[in-house]
Amino acid sequence: MIPMKQTGQGQGTQVKVDLKDAETIRCKECNNYLWIQSFILKKLSALVSPSGQEALIPIQVYSCGNCGKVADGMLDGSGVENESNFPSLDI
Repeated sequence: MIPMKQTGQGQGTQVKVDLKDAETIRCKECNNYLWIQSFILKKLSALVSPSGQEALIPIQVYSCGNCGKVADGMLDGSGVENESNFPSLDI
């Protein structure tokens, strides 16, 4: 059986997007539009870890570059209910 030649379909065509049409996300606390890449660190017990070893898991979020508030929706699914109650990591 001879494999069929690919015709170039499915290689994705590039679409030009004007970023002027995109919404700029601003901090709801201070109206700033600059964000800093931040991480929440979760400590996973060896008892529930797939590798059987204790693990630190980084969860990427964006926080306001002015007031530090984490952007809305970034904490969804992270297991952190309220950013003002972030647990400290005792190492």
